[in-house]
Amino acid sequence: MANNRSSIKKILILVSILAVPGFLYFLLQEKGKNRYRPLSFFGPKHVASTFHTRRGVKIPDTVYHTISDFKLIDQQGDSIGLPADTAQITVVNFFFSRCQTVCPVVNLQLKRVVDEYRNNPLIKFYSISVDPEYDNPSVLAKYALNQGASVGKWMFLTGDKAMIHQLARKDFLVDVLDTGKPVNINHSSMLILVDPKKRIRGYYDGTNKEQVDKLLDEIKVQIAEELRKVAYQ
Repeated sequence: MANNRSSIKKILILVSILAVPGFLYFLLQEKGKNRYRPLSFFGPKHVASTFHTRRGVKIPDTVYHTISDFKLIDQQGDSIGLPADTAQITVVNFFFSRCQTVCPVVNLQLKRVVDEYRNNPLIKFYSISVDPEYDNPSVLAKYALNQGASVGKWMFLTGDKAMIHQLARKDFLVDVLDTGKPVNINHSSMLILVDPKKRIRGYYDGTNKEQVDKLLDEIKVQIAEELRKVAYQ
């Protein structure tokens, strides 16, 4: 009798685990603002030589713009890059600690998003300094502390200046302009949503509350997309 109860309990637990991705997908499809329309892909794209089949029809695959592999140093002095081919979703922005104009506004809005997903292991947040010559790990550690950033959740990154500026322009497709004045580096205020395959899925103005609200909503859509992949594997 005890063995039967134990078996039933195990089956119920397994069913619950398997049902979670489908249930979340249903909620977003039926109740979410997005109605589960997959998010767009940003950046240049081209038609591949490979195909996939849908309802018996061969459809050419599309190759989308992806972020190049990179390694930067976080506020703890650890080497960090974008996780590739995992279920990891990333939100990225560019800033610098001496910025007194848009950066405080953007990071305050970003903190709202971080707090919302603080306990969700699928999402990490990267704030990349465009002033790395000043923003060494020690400076970033103090800055992160002032932002209330959790280690391993919200990383503040530094590295080679030329590489970071090229990464912003060529990979994340946002502007950065070094005016030659230490506290006057022009850079984008965008929060950038990146999927596990390192493809850009959304841009959101970090100075605009409604845009950040949209990011909060569309992160849910991206989570549903990743869970849906797991459910159908």
